[in-house]
Amino acid sequence: MRWIHAAGRGLLVLVVVLTGYVAAGAQAGEPPQGARGPLTLATAGDLTGYLGPLLEGWNRTHPGEKVTLVELPDSADETQAQMVTDLRDGDRSRFDVLNIDVNWTPEFAAAGWIRPLPRDRFPLKTFLQPVVDTATYDGQLYAVPYVTNAGLLLYRKDVLAKEGVAPPRTWAELERYAKTIAPEHGLDGYAGQFLPYEGLTVNAAEAVYSAGGSILGDEGERVTVDSAAAREGIGFLARGVREGWIPREALTYKEEESKQAFQDGRLLFLRNWPYAYVGASAPGSKVAGKIGAVPLPGPDGPGTSVLGGSNLAVSAHARHPDSAARLIAYLTSEPVQRQVLTRGALPPVRADLYQDPALIRRFPYLPTLRTSVLAAEPRPKSPRYDQVSLVVQAVVHDAMAGHQAPAAAVRRLARELAAVSHR
Repeated sequence: MRWIHAAGRGLLVLVVVLTGYVAAGAQAGEPPQGARGPLTLATAGDLTGYLGPLLEGWNRTHPGEKVTLVELPDSADETQAQMVTDLRDGDRSRFDVLNIDVNWTPEFAAAGWIRPLPRDRFPLKTFLQPVVDTATYDGQLYAVPYVTNAGLLLYRKDVLAKEGVAPPRTWAELERYAKTIAPEHGLDGYAGQFLPYEGLTVNAAEAVYSAGGSILGDEGERVTVDSAAAREGIGFLARGVREGWIPREALTYKEEESKQAFQDGRLLFLRNWPYAYVGASAPGSKVAGKIGAVPLPGPDGPGTSVLGGSNLAVSAHARHPDSAARLIAYLTSEPVQRQVLTRGALPPVRADLYQDPALIRRFPYLPTLRTSVLAAEPRPKSPRYDQVSLVVQAVVHDAMAGHQAPAAAVRRLARELAAVSHR
């Protein structure tokens, strides 16, 4: 499975292409004649090799609905652009079921590109409940959660043990250890994903949320970012670069670059998705066996992660909607979700898997991840999310690079988000 450089490293982008069309007025859950048929599933790439066996299992038991695998670009932005272009083609659309970033659901639903889904057809009560909210828009279910994610603070447990300190629970502790302990061991202090792309939107939102603030309200209709909490959160990130406990090189980091810096033994602390824990623990990593994971810290205690992951949605022009729904039910079933974790190292949406002793022995971060997911919040919901994210990236990167003071950056952010919201 190729990991997508976006709001959730661990996001698998899938597109199921179905043959034969259904009338646009057909109701989800009431498939007309011919609503089943073969499927084509497109993905951004399968680096861990887990998806093929899952689809082989489906194809053996569903010979009339066989899935063929196809690839899309290895970029969340390019994938979204291709999906949007295709969906705008209406009846000529090739893409009929899409595994979309959790934050694309409002945009796709508001545009009428994906169809509402019946809640009673999917085991939503068995999921970690915060993930279900990411699949809704305007009170209605428009997708089904497939993979979830939440940010974790990875740390060098060997270094902290030598110093006799516990992993940080607050920003003040993180800052102090990054300033004092890290240089004593030849390490940089702290990094996240600070290049101006979707990852920076996530890191910025987490800082604002952890300080008790928000960015947008009312499904994107109200700008709420101009607050003391936002100034504190963005100020925390900007201060780190200014004072040097966040290395300036981190302003160029996406998920993979930051993971590599940590597993090469160059960082004391790293904010990243759980996949980075798996990579840093693997044979060949310089820090294998030397790392731990805790929830992200905040000003006065545990902070708030942004909820990542992906949702499966059915195009408004799907030709075989019943096959689409059946495939979604298969991919979110307990046995398959277990393989999503064990074969693909992707965080599943099924709640019971996070308390399975055998899985916890293999993936020690699962209890921490469960805590983080349950306390996580979605990125700002908006039908114009792509524009919202671009504004957040640009403004916060300027603040971190020292081009604008945090207070001025927050005022600018409020103005530019208001302009986006009222277009």
